[in-house]
Amino acid sequence: MKRVLVSAALALTLSLPLAARAAEDVHVPPDQQWSFEGLFGSYDRHALQRGMQVYMEVCSNCHGLKYVRFRNLEALGYNEDQVKVIAARFQIEDGPNDEGDMFFRAAIPADAFPSPFANDAAARASNGGALPPDLSLQAKRNEYGPNYIVALLTGYESDQPTDNGLYHNTYANGGLIAMPPPLVDGQVTYSDGTEATVEQMAYDAANFLTWAAEPKLEQRKAMGIKVILFLLVLTGLFYISKRKIWARIDR
Repeated sequence: MKRVLVSAALALTLSLPLAARAAEDVHVPPDQQWSFEGLFGSYDRHALQRGMQVYMEVCSNCHGLKYVRFRNLEALGYNEDQVKVIAARFQIEDGPNDEGDMFFRAAIPADAFPSPFANDAAARASNGGALPPDLSLQAKRNEYGPNYIVALLTGYESDQPTDNGLYHNTYANGGLIAMPPPLVDGQVTYSDGTEATVEQMAYDAANFLTWAAEPKLEQRKAMGIKVILFLLVLTGLFYISKRKIWARIDR
């Protein structure tokens, strides 16, 4: 029994330095200022539209957005005709037709953003064995949310891969990532004239992906405010009722 206790104590002692080093390797992303933070926060439509442009021109080459339908883009400030034009830029596999064959057609507002690959095997084959994740819920997959997205997109230490084909990134798991640096200054031309720096594009993309993961955030906050106001009024009524009831009781 003593040997077991000694062995356990030794193992714990040896593991403490390793755990400390692992903790030191974790880099906390810097906090960004987000318009949607706080009880009264809301999405910045201009940032959302810029972020969608970054997704379409850069990210959509490797990443899908399967839980977002094109018609949802009206929430970003686009009208129905604009949504139709945006959707038509993508090809959707459909069918079978009368001959029993599958075919491709232009996307319509009812369709979801498609994956750029036919299946996971094709995606891995095109990316050196790595599987590019769908970005629909990416803003919720890490505890730091959009702060992590910005940090990851701007955290590359070099644009040159290591000997094993990975890239050094301060905020990637283990400090290495299979995705090459996706952003370069001036890579997109924003329609509103905003300068497309790497930091700006990363920030806008994080805004868009947060909306993609939480499209009902504003409605949820609005409902929460209504509930709070209702509870305040109800509390006031209860208090007034209590005062009137107890005022009739002789002390």
